[in-house]
Amino acid sequence: MALKPTIYKTRISLSDLDRNYYDTLNLTIAQHPSETLERMVTRIMAFCINAQPELVFTKGLSDVTEPDLWVRTMDDNTSLWVEVGEPEVERIKKSTRKANEVKVYSFNQKSNHWWEQNHTKFSFLDIDVVRFQYEQIQRLASLVERSIEWSLTITGQSAFVVSNTDSIDITWETLQQTSNVSD
Repeated sequence: MALKPTIYKTRISLSDLDRNYYDTLNLTIAQHPSETLERMVTRIMAFCINAQPELVFTKGLSDVTEPDLWVRTMDDNTSLWVEVGEPEVERIKKSTRKANEVKVYSFNQKSNHWWEQNHTKFSFLDIDVVRFQYEQIQRLASLVERSIEWSLTITGQSAFVVSNTDSIDITWETLQQTSNVSD
């Protein structure tokens, strides 16, 4: 018998000061049986950083043809493709042909090694690559309960997350921006 996903109900009071975007996000998140809490909270962070009304979680790990998050237009095109983890270069290269904008959010212990091995190949692609600090992601994962209530304030390359039990600063580093792509 196949394992079922674990379902989390999330309510996030989001304030993105840089984009002047303020919203209360009521999200239902399915954690795939093979997915760690660290990966799941990175998906939540990527959602908050890119929050907009059309942004949705996809089938993710359950469907290898889809990213973790995306924005689909009314004419069934993909305007935003978001991957979480350390994807293969070929996967990201294909995604740039499917979407107007592609972003990768890396987060775990192998992130530095993955970037060192692949940054030259990624430099030719029109993508954004962001790396979270793994220790901070681990601490954020420790705040996860089946019913999540967070207040999240984004400014610059950091977010201040407040839960019922604790608070944490999450920072990230932009490794590549669309405007930095080689010609």
